[in-house]
Amino acid sequence: MSINALKLVAKTLIYGALLTLGVLILYWLFFHSVWSWLPNYLPLLLKGLWLTIQLLVLSVVLGGLLAIPIGLVQVTGPPPLAWAAKAFCTVIRGTPLLVQLWLIYYGLGSLFPQIGLAFPGFKENFMWLIRLDAFYYAVLAFTLSFAGYEGEIMRGAFLGVPRGELEAARAFGMSPWKVLTRVWFPRAVRLVLPTLAGETVLQLKSTPLAFTVTVMDLMGVTSKIRQDTFRIFEPLMLLAVIYMSLTFLIVYAFSFIEKMVPQKR
Repeated sequence: MSINALKLVAKTLIYGALLTLGVLILYWLFFHSVWSWLPNYLPLLLKGLWLTIQLLVLSVVLGGLLAIPIGLVQVTGPPPLAWAAKAFCTVIRGTPLLVQLWLIYYGLGSLFPQIGLAFPGFKENFMWLIRLDAFYYAVLAFTLSFAGYEGEIMRGAFLGVPRGELEAARAFGMSPWKVLTRVWFPRAVRLVLPTLAGETVLQLKSTPLAFTVTVMDLMGVTSKIRQDTFRIFEPLMLLAVIYMSLTFLIVYAFSFIEKMVPQKR
C-alpha cells in the first residue's frame, strides 16, 4: 500500500471518529440531557457573558497599549528601562497567571484597608481604592499578564521590521517620531497581527480564573448553576459552546482585520 493510500485511510479514520463523537454528543444533548433549568438562569448567564467580554476587552486593550512601550524600550533603550521591561516580561511569563491574580487580589486588595486603618486621612481620600471589587483586581492582573506576553511579542515585531525601511524613512528627513508612527509601528503591527489573534484567544480561555476571586463571570455562573441544580455536564457543555463561539468570533474578527490591512508587495 502506498504512502498516499495510508494517509487517506488515516484521514478517513480520524474524520470518521470525530464525526461519530460529534453525533454522540448531539444525541446526548438533545435526548438524554435536562435543560429545564436554562430559562431560569438565562439572565444570569447573559450577565456573566457580559462580564467575561468586559474582562477580555479591557485586559486586551489596556495590556496591548502597555505592551507597545514595553516592547519598544527593549529595542531602543535606554539600558535601565530595557532591563526593567525585560525583567517584567520574564517575571510575568515565568509565573502562573493564577498566582499573579491571587497576589494582586489577596495582597494588594488587603493592603488598602490596612493603610486606611492606620491613616484615617488615607481612608477618607482614597475610599474608592478600598471599595474596588474583585472585577477590577482581575482586570489589573489580566492586563499585566497580557502586557508581559505581548510586550515580548512586540519586541520581536519591532526587531522584525527591515532596517532598510527605517533608514529610508530617515533619509527622507523624517523625525524619529514620524519614523515610529508612520513606518516602524505600522509595520510591526502588521507582523504581529496573526500572533495577536492567538494571544487574544488564550486570554479568553484564561478569564475563567477570575472566578477564583469571586468574579461572577461565565465560569462563576456555571458553578452556581451546578450547585443549585446538581446538573454537572449540561452547564459545562453550554459553557464550552459559548467559549467556542467567542473564539470563532475573535478569529473571524482578526482575519477580517488582516484582510483590511494593506500587505507589502
